[in-house]
Amino acid sequence: MKEGIVVIGAGGHAKVVISTLMAAGYSVDSVLDDNPTKWGSEIMGYKIQGPISRLEEYKPAVIAIGDNKTRQAIALKMSHLSWVTVVHPHSYVHPSVKIGLGTVVFAGAVIQPDTIIGRHSIINTGVTIDHDCHIGDFVHLAPGVNLAGDVSIGEGSFLGLGSGVIMGKSVGAWSIIGAGGMVISHIPPHSKATGVPAKVKIEGEIEI
Repeated sequence: MKEGIVVIGAGGHAKVVISTLMAAGYSVDSVLDDNPTKWGSEIMGYKIQGPISRLEEYKPAVIAIGDNKTRQAIALKMSHLSWVTVVHPHSYVHPSVKIGLGTVVFAGAVIQPDTIIGRHSIINTGVTIDHDCHIGDFVHLAPGVNLAGDVSIGEGSFLGLGSGVIMGKSVGAWSIIGAGGMVISHIPPHSKATGVPAKVKIEGEIEI
């Protein structure tokens, strides 16, 4: 059993993070959440012990929160912490792949050669990422996302359930691709695109 990890966040996403930690051979040291109504209750058999501020500096941690901006805010505020990268044993990650600190790769994911993934990103259940892709920091790829080769996903972007990007195309920073959307042309930063093919519906500052 590997060292105990502090899990930050106690929502539904945290359940999958905890199960991934356990599958990867880690123990869970504690679970912290800033919602006081959760303190003292349990998630996946672990007691929620209090606010995030209780986290001791020397303990390794992972942010188990699906919202990209929240994850970014916590990571930047607590940049001194020891963040862990967690990869589910029932995923396939080619040895040439580089994965940043704090990123979690869930069960069934496939990540092909020479892909680079940034910090604190979520590669959710059953995601496929082909060769030479570049995934930025604080990205969330929802379950069933499919990226062809040489795709670029900008920082903070969210790709919804079952969406995809064809070879060589990019999604700009802090953009949203709706569930089932298929990106066949470049999507600019701070955009929301939906449909098949995915068309930009909103451009400019949007809520992720």
